[in-house]
Amino acid sequence: MAFELPPLPYAKNALEPHMSAKTLEFHYGKHHQSYVATLNKLLADSPLGKGSLESVIKATAKDETKAAIFNNAAQVWNHTFFWNCMKPGGGGQPTGAVAQRLERSFGGFGTFQEKFKEAATTQFGSGWAWLVLDGDPSRNASTSLHRASGSTASYWCARRARRRGRRASSHQPWPRPDRAPSAGSAR
Repeated sequence: MAFELPPLPYAKNALEPHMSAKTLEFHYGKHHQSYVATLNKLLADSPLGKGSLESVIKATAKDETKAAIFNNAAQVWNHTFFWNCMKPGGGGQPTGAVAQRLERSFGGFGTFQEKFKEAATTQFGSGWAWLVLDGDPSRNASTSLHRASGSTASYWCARRARRRGRRASSHQPWPRPDRAPSAGSAR
């Protein structure tokens, strides 16, 4: 069984002007697809390929001999999660319980936003940061995937866009519980 690139939950131009169809196609159709293809090659003769994406990540997270499998599986999961955190017309400042929790933990959305961006821009090479609701969220704004649990928010570092001379996105992705990243499982 092979892992597949999960379909996007929206059209490739649906996030414009925050992310162009060309940028989305590059990151989804080439970058994300490359992680899926590489993962399938690495798992070709492995019993790990018969499980879910999450089981592959958990089984390889702390095994240095399986770092390439972990890295590619985690990137498939990261990218699937990322695409599903966004929606056309989404983003902006949170309201309700999320806004209240950010106020309590960070002193407000603006402070959270700065700390979250700092966590992403100082994460070597990836530009990914996670906010995990696990007790006091102010202490874990850069928790890595294999240690993450609970409700998670994702931020794609705008420096990637700037490095490529594109407009940085002001779109703030938030979790979409109706679109859990189960897509991408082995089929």
